[in-house]
Amino acid sequence: MPAIEVGRLCVKTAGRESGKKCVIIDVIDKSFVLVTGPQQLTGVKRRRTNVKHLEVTEEKIDIKKGATDEEVAKAMGKTLKVEKPPEVEKPRKRKPREKKA
Repeated sequence: MPAIEVGRLCVKTAGRESGKKCVIIDVIDKSFVLVTGPQQLTGVKRRRTNVKHLEVTEEKIDIKKGATDEEVAKAMGKTLKVEKPPEVEKPRKRKPREKKA
């Protein structure tokens, strides 16, 4: 298993973002890391994540600890081919009910 380190590409295995790729930005302690997608690229928000909810891959990008989403996106564009997440259609608003006379 690859080491959990800054710049390592991962796949989230739990939660609403499961199955999406993310990058480790900072190691908080032995159980938690800070990850980002970034949001506009893979759909993963920057957040603290339990390492048990990540599947670490062999791929690694060259970024510094605490890098911004723009720096991560730029580094990912140079080394990896990541496709944008599919656009989700927003629900339509209901028409108001007609009042009884």
